[in-house]
Amino acid sequence: MSFPKKLITSHPIPIRRSLTALYKTQIQNLSILPIHHSNQTNPINSFKDLEGLRPSLIHSRPFDQCGSINIVLESNKMIMNYVRAGDLDSARQVFDEMPLRTTVTWNSMLAGYSKKSGNSEAAWELFYQIPEPDVVSFNTMLACYFRNLDIETARGFFDGMPVKDIASWNTMLSGLSQCGKMSEASQVFLVMPQKNSVSWSAMISGHVEAGDLESAERLFRLAPVKSVVAWTAMITGYMRFKKIELAEMLFEQMPVRNLITWNSMIAGYVENCRAEDGIKFFKRMISDGIRPNPSSYSSVLLGCSNLSALQLGKQVHQFVYKTPLFLNTTVGTSLLSMYCKCGELQDARKLFDVMHWKDAATWNAMISGYAQHGSGEKAILLFDEMRMEEAKPDWITFVAVLTACNHAGLVKSGIRYFDSMRRDYQIEPMPDHYTCMVDLLGRAGLLEKAVELINNMPFKPHSAIFGTLLGACRMHKNLELAEFAAQNLLHLDPNSAAGYVQLANIYAAMNKWDHVANVRRLMKVNKVVKTPGYSWIEVKNVINEFRSGDRVHPELSLIHKKLGELEKRMKLAGYSPDLDYALHDVGEEQKEQILLRHSEKLAVAYGLICTPAGTTIRVFKNLRVCGDCHTAIKYISLIEKREIILRDTTRFHHFRNGSCSCGDYW
Repeated sequence: MSFPKKLITSHPIPIRRSLTALYKTQIQNLSILPIHHSNQTNPINSFKDLEGLRPSLIHSRPFDQCGSINIVLESNKMIMNYVRAGDLDSARQVFDEMPLRTTVTWNSMLAGYSKKSGNSEAAWELFYQIPEPDVVSFNTMLACYFRNLDIETARGFFDGMPVKDIASWNTMLSGLSQCGKMSEASQVFLVMPQKNSVSWSAMISGHVEAGDLESAERLFRLAPVKSVVAWTAMITGYMRFKKIELAEMLFEQMPVRNLITWNSMIAGYVENCRAEDGIKFFKRMISDGIRPNPSSYSSVLLGCSNLSALQLGKQVHQFVYKTPLFLNTTVGTSLLSMYCKCGELQDARKLFDVMHWKDAATWNAMISGYAQHGSGEKAILLFDEMRMEEAKPDWITFVAVLTACNHAGLVKSGIRYFDSMRRDYQIEPMPDHYTCMVDLLGRAGLLEKAVELINNMPFKPHSAIFGTLLGACRMHKNLELAEFAAQNLLHLDPNSAAGYVQLANIYAAMNKWDHVANVRRLMKVNKVVKTPGYSWIEVKNVINEFRSGDRVHPELSLIHKKLGELEKRMKLAGYSPDLDYALHDVGEEQKEQILLRHSEKLAVAYGLICTPAGTTIRVFKNLRVCGDCHTAIKYISLIEKREIILRDTTRFHHFRNGSCSCGDYW
C-alpha cells in the first residue's frame, strides 16, 4: 500500500526539535557512556566472541526520571509509526537524535531495516550495536536474513542463538516455508520443542504455496487448533487447484473469518473464470460489514474487466470514492485498468491524470490501455513522459510498448525499442517480448524475418510464439510457413486447439477441404476440443451471451429480423460477404447465412434493438474477431450512426462512421 506523503511527514520537524530540547533539559542528571559505533559487518560466527565487545549503557543512578521515560516512549512510538509507513529515513533520524535508547528502541529500528529486502547489511550493523539484545532482537534479525533470501546465514544465525522461544522456531519455520524449503521446514517442525497455531499455519501455508495440497490437507486435519490463517490457506489451495466446491464448503464452516479470507474467495472465483460469483461475494462481504482493502478492490475490478461489466465497475468506483482508499495507488491503478479493458479509454486517462502517486504498474496500465486500443503514438508519448518523470520502466512496460508498435504497424519503432531494452535499460528480453516482435514482423508481412528472429532466440521457443507466427501466416495466406509453424506448435503443445483450428482455417480459405478434414480427424483422435466462440454485451446491468448460430436467446426472432434488415441495407451500401470466413464446405447462400449468424453480429444487433439511438454499443468476444464481421460492423456503424466498440482477445476496435480505429491493420 502506498502512503500519502502528507500523512507520513506531518509535523516531524517541530516534534523532533521539542524532543531534542526536552532531552537537553531532562537528561543532564544522567551519566551515560557514549554509544559505540562499529563498522563490523561480518556474519556471526560465535556469540561468545561478542562478550565484552558490545556497547553498554550505564546509569549512575536508577532511571526514574518520568519525563525522560515519557520522551523515550514518545520517540519509540514515532519510530514505529515511521517504520509502519515505510519511511525509514525519518525513523532513522529520530533514532539518531535520541541520546537515550532502550532495547525496544533498537528493536523498532531493526524491524524497519528488516521489513524490506536489501537492508541486511545495515540491519546486521545495527544489531551488532544493540547493548542488551533480547530474543526479539535475534528473531527480528533472523527474519531479516530470510527476507533477503540468505538461507545459509539464517541457518547459522539460528543455530548460534543463545536463547530461542517459540517465536524463534516459528520464524525459522515460516522463513523456510516462504523460501520453498518445505523438506527442511518439515524437519524443523518435527523437532520443535513446542508448537502453536502459528507453527501449524506456517506449514499448511507453505505446502499450499509449494503446490502440495495433499500434505496441506493432512496437516490441516491433524492441527489441534486451526487458526484463521490455516483455514484461509486451505481455501486458497482449493481455489488454486480448481476445487471451488471444497473452498466454498470450508468457507461456510469457518468459525471466524478475516478480510484475507474474503479476498481469497473473491480472487479465487475471478481466477477460475467465475467473475460473476466473485462480484456477488464482494457484495456479500460489504453487506456483512467487512471493509474492503486494496486487494479486495483489485480482485472485484478484475472481475468487472473480465466480464466487461462497465456499469458494475462504475458502481465500484463510486463506492471507492466515498472511502480514503480513493487515493490509494493500487486501487487507482485497478480502476484505470478496468476502464481501459471495458473500452472507456478517455475515462481511464482522466483518472490517470488526477492520480497523485503513480507507480510503474500505473504507467504500465495506461500505456497498455493505449496499446490495446490501437493508439500506438499516444502509448509511445506516454512512455516518453514516464521516462521524463524518472519512473523506471520494467519488462512489463516494454511488453506494452511493443504491443503498441505492433497494433499501430510501427515496425521500425518496435525494433528500436526492442534493441534498447538490453542496451539502455539492462532488461533482458523475455519470451513475451519475442512474441510481440514475431507478431510485429508477421503482421507487416515480414514472415522470413520473424522466423529468423525465432531461430536466433537465446532460449528454446515456446508454443505461443509459433501460435503467433501461425496467425500471421493465415493473414498473409502463406501455407508453407503455416505448416511449419503448426508442426512446431503441435509438437510443443499437442493439445493446442488453436493450432489445429488456425491450420484448418488456412486450408479452408484455400478450398483444401480434404486437408481440413484431415486436421479435424486428428483433433478427434487426439481428443482436442475447440474452444467455442461467443460474444457478449451488457444491457441494463445484465450480461447477454451469444454463440454463432445461437438458438437459445429469448429475443432471437427480433435479432434475426434486425439482421435481415441490416443485411439488405449493407449490401446497398456496398457490403459483400467474405465467404473465406465461412469455414464449411457448403453452398454460397448457406455460407452467407452462417456468416450472418456469427456471434458478434448477433450481439451488435441485440445492442441496436435494446439501447437508445445514438448511444455507444460495446461488444466483447472470447476469440479474435472474424474478418467478415469486422467489415460488416463498419457498415453497420455508418448505417445506424452508432459508435460500436468491439474487444476481442488481442485488441479493441472502435467503429465509427464506416471506419475502424485499427485502420484495417489487425
